[in-house]
Amino acid sequence: MFHRRLIVLFKITHRLYSSARARSEETVKYISVNGREFQCDSWSNVSSKILSHLGRNLHLQQYHPLSLIKQRIVNLFYKRFVGRTGNPVFSVYNDLSPVVSVKQNFDSLLIPPGHASRKKSDCYYINRDYLLRAHTTAHQSELINMGLNNFLVVGDVYRRDETDSTHYPVFHQVDAVRLCNKNEVFRSIENGDEMPIFENNGIRTAEKQETHSLEASKIMEEELKASLVMLTQDLFGQEVKYRWVDAYFPFTHPSWELEVHHQGEWMELLGCGIMEQRILQNAGAQDQIGWAFGLGLERLAMCLYDIPDIRLFWSTDTGFLSQFENRDPYDDIKYKPISIYPQCISDISFWLPENGDYTSNDFYDLVRDIGGDTVEQFQDSLCKGKSPGRP
Repeated sequence: MFHRRLIVLFKITHRLYSSARARSEETVKYISVNGREFQCDSWSNVSSKILSHLGRNLHLQQYHPLSLIKQRIVNLFYKRFVGRTGNPVFSVYNDLSPVVSVKQNFDSLLIPPGHASRKKSDCYYINRDYLLRAHTTAHQSELINMGLNNFLVVGDVYRRDETDSTHYPVFHQVDAVRLCNKNEVFRSIENGDEMPIFENNGIRTAEKQETHSLEASKIMEEELKASLVMLTQDLFGQEVKYRWVDAYFPFTHPSWELEVHHQGEWMELLGCGIMEQRILQNAGAQDQIGWAFGLGLERLAMCLYDIPDIRLFWSTDTGFLSQFENRDPYDDIKYKPISIYPQCISDISFWLPENGDYTSNDFYDLVRDIGGDTVEQFQDSLCKGKSPGRP
């Protein structure tokens, strides 16, 4: 009897909430994001809860665990790649706006129309032309077009996803790009000035793109992988086990994922590859060849600091933050739990609209708007059946 009443009550409440939201959407035509006004349309699906994360910039907060991990990555690339004067050649961009255009997030990276990553169910759209970036890779082309050859981009990214101990709709990424001209590619090769980095009428294979010479592609691959192995050993220790796995990304070829053996299991650490030459040509760097990689800061920090829940990174509890205060990025820090309270699980059922206009992520956002981060895990189980009272 109690279960039936709960269903009816939630059904009524859900209808009222939906009706109120619909009336609100009829009158509100603009949304303010980071001080900019955007006109809403049928693609607009970003919620107030998600927008509340803008400006938190956890990676810029001194002594935050994400900031400590970020600094270790930056330090390694500063040390590994230096110019003739001994200064680092990599620059860091960690405060770029998370509001990007569809062109930046998808088109500039050769992600085709209709690709699954473009769906409303996967991204937070402000309108059909703008969204909250789904990856820091969205800034590659604009920075290359500015004439930059070696850079790291660090920032918050937004994807519609379930919520549990390892998933959250906002997380942080580091994206790196390195471009080299002919002299830089073959600088250590005898008679390197006679070797080409491009070839006409080439053939795309598993080892290279059609525009690249095999020698140039292999040299760039070797430098990329050596740099990432060095980073992995810096983070996990010299004895860490790692392996390369062939992968596919629209913006690199060939592409790989780097996995490390951690706590008895193989874990994906990052994705990387040789940049698609079309991206460089479109950005005005047609005489260079490049590599790139991207990784998530939360996954690294959870492994290195034994942090069991990704939501803890957003905590303002001093019991959490004080464990990293005044710590060096290279300190061996292990998180100590700050809560002893057990989980409280609620089971809610409701009827879905008959028109089929529903995705699980719609429900997740509804719960976030109402319950915020006090709701720790969603599990969506769809059951087909007839509504009470219907024939």
